[in-house]
Amino acid sequence: MSENSPTEKPALLGGAPVVSEGPSPWPISDEAIANVFARLQSSGAWGQYHAEHTQDLISNFRQQYQAEQIILTSSGTSAVELALRGLNVSQDDEVILAAYDFKANFTNVVLLGATPVLVDIDRESGQLDVDQVAAAISSKTKAILTSHLHGGMVDMVWLRNLADERDIPIIEDCCQVSSRAVIDGRVAGSFGDVAVLSFGGSKLLTSGRGGAVLTNRADIAQRIRLYNERGNEAYPLSEMQAAVLVSQLDQIEERHRRRLIGAESITEALGSETCLRPFTRCPKAISDYYKFGMWYHETLMGGLSRDLFCRAMQAEGVPLYPGFAALHRIHARRRFRQVGELENASYAHDSVVILHHPFLLKGRQAANQFREALDKIQEHATILKNVHLS
Repeated sequence: MSENSPTEKPALLGGAPVVSEGPSPWPISDEAIANVFARLQSSGAWGQYHAEHTQDLISNFRQQYQAEQIILTSSGTSAVELALRGLNVSQDDEVILAAYDFKANFTNVVLLGATPVLVDIDRESGQLDVDQVAAAISSKTKAILTSHLHGGMVDMVWLRNLADERDIPIIEDCCQVSSRAVIDGRVAGSFGDVAVLSFGGSKLLTSGRGGAVLTNRADIAQRIRLYNERGNEAYPLSEMQAAVLVSQLDQIEERHRRRLIGAESITEALGSETCLRPFTRCPKAISDYYKFGMWYHETLMGGLSRDLFCRAMQAEGVPLYPGFAALHRIHARRRFRQVGELENASYAHDSVVILHHPFLLKGRQAANQFREALDKIQEHATILKNVHLS
C-alpha cells in the first residue's frame, strides 16, 4: 500500500495530497531565461522599440509557419481583433465560430459591429463540427474563426476546402498550440488566411503577455499595419518579451514530446471504465496540449458535481479545472445567431474539464499521480458530495 493509497482520505477531507510538492510551476525558471535578462540589462535592448530580438522572433516564425507576414502583438486577444480587422470585418457582417470557444473571440466579433454565428462542436473531439459550417454560411458571412482547443485539432483540410469553394477566409486560432502541432503533414496555423498566436503567462511559449498575427496575404497585413500604426504601434510586443520568447524556442520540441507522453499515459491509465473520457484526436494530426480536455461523467463519480470534483483534484495537487462556458449560455440571444440546438456545446458547458499543461511534463509519472488522485476521490465521492466550500 503506497503512502497515498486510495484508502486514505482525500486532501479535501484532510488527508495527505498525492502530489506532496504542490502544483508544477509555470513559467519555468531556468538558466536560459536568467541569461536573457542579464544580456538585456547589459545591452540596453530591453528598453528599445525594435532591435535584434523582435527580428529573430519574426524570422523564426516565418520559417516555422511558412508565413511571410508576421505582426507581433500585445496579446492573443488583440491578435484576433487585428485578424478580423485585416479581413475587413465590420458592421452587419457575420463571423462563424464554434459555440464552445474562448469568450474573447466572441467579444472581438461583437466589438467590430459584426454578428457571431454559432455552430455546434463534435461530441467526441470537442472541436468545431466542420460538417455544420456550410449550413451557417449566409450572404453576410465574412469569415470563419476556428480554434484548436484542449489538445484537440480541427479538421482544417475539410474546412479549408469548404472555405475555398465558398470564397470565405479563415482565421485559425492557434493560441493553445505550439508549432509542433501538425495536421495532415502541415503545421497548425498554416491553413488559415490568417492565424493568431498567444504568449500569455500560462501559455506553452510565454512572455507573460503577447501574441502574433501570421499571414501570407499582403492585403491583410497592410490593413492591420494601417490600423495599428499611430505614430507608434498600438498593440506592441516589446523587445524584452521577444528576447524571452526566442530563448524558449530550443525547448519547444522536447517539452512537446514530454507533454505527448504525459497525455498518452493518462489516457491509457484512465481506460474506459472511469468518469473521464479524453477528447478524441483528429486523424492524421499530431496534437499539442496547452490544456488536456476531457469529458466528465458525474453519474460515474457517484453524482459528485464537476466543480467539487475539480476542487478535490486540485487539493491533491492535480491542476484540473472546469472548461469554458459555452458562448450561447453566457451571452444575450440578441448578440448572436445560432445554427441548430447546440446540444454538444451545451454538454461541454456542463461537463468539460481541462488539465493544465505543466503537469503533463512529468510524463508517465503524471499518469500515476492522476490515477491515484482519481481513485482516492472515487472511493470517497459520497462523502465529498456533502462538502460545502466557499
